[in-house]
Amino acid sequence: MTLKLTSTAFTDGGAIPPTYTCEGDDISPPLAWSGVPAETQSLVLIVDDPDAPDPAKPQRVWVHWVLYNLPADASGLAEAVAEEALPKGTEGGLNDWGRTGYGGPCPPIGRHRYFHKLYALDVRLEGLASPRKSQVEAAMEGHVLAQATLMGTYIKGA
Repeated sequence: MTLKLTSTAFTDGGAIPPTYTCEGDDISPPLAWSGVPAETQSLVLIVDDPDAPDPAKPQRVWVHWVLYNLPADASGLAEAVAEEALPKGTEGGLNDWGRTGYGGPCPPIGRHRYFHKLYALDVRLEGLASPRKSQVEAAMEGHVLAQATLMGTYIKGA
């Protein structure tokens, strides 16, 4: 079985509805996954935009959401999930606004791609304190059993 990540809000490669962006309610989209390997100890979810600030001349990857130590038996996240409603044991890392939690698409120019990446790990990530994406990725190294990606796009005012 292959790890699969989906959303009822948008299809892979499709447009992210404005409600999940800075032009709407800026809430997290509903996410669901399946095919988690049996030996999984935890899951990591990272949402980022490699097209910042301008897709014609990307200069950096903008991080929108970092969650780690999601329980292996979790099967998704509800729309607009609050930090206190995350599955027990889930921890949040810092996004590029310098806070935990979801920050929706808000591109300054052009249509950007937003990658929702789910990783199944053979360990729980310990010893991290408000980590950034790079620290979570470093801790994951050598422990990824499977990964899945769901990509959505967004352009302001479209």
